[in-house]
Amino acid sequence: MSIPQRIRDFLDSHGVAYEQLSHPQSFTGQDTAHTLHISGKKCVKTIVLDGDGKFVMAVIPAATRINLQDLQEAMEAKHLEMLPESELVKLLPDCERGAIPPLGPLYGMDVWVDRAISSSEQIVFCAGTHEDSVRMTYSDFAKLTRPRNGRFIQIRAAA
Repeated sequence: MSIPQRIRDFLDSHGVAYEQLSHPQSFTGQDTAHTLHISGKKCVKTIVLDGDGKFVMAVIPAATRINLQDLQEAMEAKHLEMLPESELVKLLPDCERGAIPPLGPLYGMDVWVDRAISSSEQIVFCAGTHEDSVRMTYSDFAKLTRPRNGRFIQIRAAA
């Protein structure tokens, strides 16, 4: 496969440097990180949510889970919920199910990034298919998406 044309055009039109990474089919950010031999901290996943009637993208390290309450507080939202896949298909028609790139402006959405990512030099994210990812510097990603930052990943308790 290859990156959907709409996503490629968006990246190219903003003049940011990026690397397309083709890999065997993977369905989770952790699997993608494993396949590409990179840390799950550098590979990110995107979650689309409805916050008070406005769609937003939350971007977190692939190896973590989102804490909806913390994000809701950061957003100062009264209501926040993840969207069902049936809604995602309508909002992101050029993406395979579950292969969401964190390119909010392309889809008319704000982007929220967990602080664990904003300190990274580079990030890798799904490029609309389960066989393609993009690697770019975090600074270029921030120029593209102008994200808001917060702390909203679940911290796992020590066993």
